[in-house]
Amino acid sequence: QVQLEENGGRLVQAGGSLRLSCALSGRTFSIAMGWFRQAPGKEREFVASITANGASTHYHDSAKGRFTISRDNEKNMVFLQINGLKVEDTAVYYCAGRTSGMVSSYATDYTYWGQGTQVTVSS
Repeated sequence: QVQLEENGGRLVQAGGSLRLSCALSGRTFSIAMGWFRQAPGKEREFVASITANGASTHYHDSAKGRFTISRDNEKNMVFLQINGLKVEDTAVYYCAGRTSGMVSSYATDYTYWGQGTQVTVSS
């Protein structure tokens, strides 16, 4: 089993930056990680994913250029850096883990989910 806990969400003005973090605990070996988000009234959508060893990343087209996923396996942490925040980035952000070490953009490929952290961007 793997437990995930997100942190870092808050109210921020448009144009600002945030770094979300996700702490992993339990059997974290060879777990690929992803970040998803869900805005009010919308379906959960993929943002970014990173392989278990951190060597490869994959982004939704809309996330390229402003979002950066990274991980520190020694500290069992995964991060999502968001720059140039926009009002439309307002959502609950979730980190997710899958036992395959490979990236995926499909929520159904992920077994483990955190509770989410709220990001609110004001204009």
